[in-house]
Amino acid sequence: MDWKNIVIDESTTYLLQRLDDKLAKLNQSRPLPAAALNRIKDELAMEWTYNSNSIEGNTLTLQETKLVLQDGITVKGKPLREHFEAVNHHDAVDYIESIVRPNYKINERDVLHTHALVLDKIEKDFAGRFRNAGVRITGANYTPPNALKVYDYIHDLMQWVNEESGGLHPIIRAAVFHHRFVWIHPFFDGNGRSVRLLFNLLMMKHGFPPAIILRNDRKKYYAALNKANEGDYQKLFLLVCQAMERSLDIYLSNLDNYAENYKPISNIVNEGLVSYGYSQEYISLLARRGEIDAYKEGRVWFTTQEAIYDYVKGRKRMRKTRS
Repeated sequence: MDWKNIVIDESTTYLLQRLDDKLAKLNQSRPLPAAALNRIKDELAMEWTYNSNSIEGNTLTLQETKLVLQDGITVKGKPLREHFEAVNHHDAVDYIESIVRPNYKINERDVLHTHALVLDKIEKDFAGRFRNAGVRITGANYTPPNALKVYDYIHDLMQWVNEESGGLHPIIRAAVFHHRFVWIHPFFDGNGRSVRLLFNLLMMKHGFPPAIILRNDRKKYYAALNKANEGDYQKLFLLVCQAMERSLDIYLSNLDNYAENYKPISNIVNEGLVSYGYSQEYISLLARRGEIDAYKEGRVWFTTQEAIYDYVKGRKRMRKTRS
């Protein structure tokens, strides 16, 4: 598996351009009102903690996570470990945000410190320490490398991400880093939560908000990592891009007249809005593939009439080119 030889398909290139355009729109609107900015950051940090822990099996709901973090309340019937996981992850988010700056170079110390925060109060014997024995990952299509190779692989990954990957888009670089880190599996526990923090550092230093992998996409997420193990990164690129688009849209929704243009796909079709005869299922498929500007809340996809129109225009251009 040559993880350094990255191929980006046409649909991913289109997606990245759309994300760059949205980031540019957001940057042009800065500074956002301080109250709105702080509220969005707090909400995303809460969602980040809830979703990342939930992917790993934590049963706290989003509302319970907020109670634990904002009010220090112990939720009846939930294990104490799950409360610590929420507090730990939130502390780790604070750490990542504290070191973000444009020219920051991630290093082994960041990896170990982030992991130490993730496992603090839970598994102190292993927190912030690379594994010293073999491991197996349930559901994965490979076996992680020998523990003796972990440090060298992590060092090589740091060298690649800081010095050798300059030609890659920041989101692609972060996605490849994410996969390679999980492939190395440097710790006995806490690998997923740690890498979902660290790979966001790589994007946030370029001005992007954190990309939050949602708990509802857990199966899709693991399937994408397994495909990357086979050398095919396209599903992982799509998943990360869609997570980033959702975060960008959350910020942009605070701009005048931005959010009101987005409607559930079912509404666009059922209300006879501009859908060009496409069915709800087909437009939803385009959204899942990243071929139209769309984002998902829960299990509902939202898009705009303009996004569908742009897709139709693009199809017409392609037909003319081929003819």
